[in-house]
Amino acid sequence: MAATLYQRCWAAPGVKLNPTRNPKPKSLSLPLSANSTCTLFSFSPPFPKLSSSSVRTAVESDQLSSSSTEKKPSKYYFVVANAKFMLDEEEHFQEQLFERRRLFKERNNEQDFWLVIEPKFLDKFPDITRRLGRPAVALVSTNGPWITFMKLRLDRVLSESFEADSLEEALACSPTKIEFKKPDKWVAPYPKYESEWWGPFLPPGSKKEAKV
Repeated sequence: MAATLYQRCWAAPGVKLNPTRNPKPKSLSLPLSANSTCTLFSFSPPFPKLSSSSVRTAVESDQLSSSSTEKKPSKYYFVVANAKFMLDEEEHFQEQLFERRRLFKERNNEQDFWLVIEPKFLDKFPDITRRLGRPAVALVSTNGPWITFMKLRLDRVLSESFEADSLEEALACSPTKIEFKKPDKWVAPYPKYESEWWGPFLPPGSKKEAKV
């Protein structure tokens, strides 16, 4: 069909045939008569179609990539010592925590540090538990540099890090009753820590479990 149309166009009166063999014009207009023309068009082949298996493989690959990103555990850092030292003896620990809490509220930052009484994650660190008086209290945070600072500030603490899939898993604790005897005589120039001052820093929902 294309060859016939080609021959008719070039056979029109007043048109000289090109001796070149097998010409391949993309678009050509030729006069058939005084009031008519003949136009030839060439078209590019259609885009190749993707098979259903290729599309399914691409979709599954994207789903696996997104799911692996969602399941990536978070890293938590901590310092830990016995409860007596952390909650009753260390002179500046309370002030450090309340000052940081105040700063977070002023900047509308979400709290990223907690006190955990008898944390369950200690089971992963037998080298630490062997050196640790019980009950134990850990200061846990997602901020590694700040935990390093607190380790240097508190001095007599042990430090490590671990990964957990959720905040609830990271801050899981065993119910423990914490009580400290009041000294018969307090001679320091600053007031003694009040009992249960650590309540605002306990993980969400753990205040009742801790029985402080």
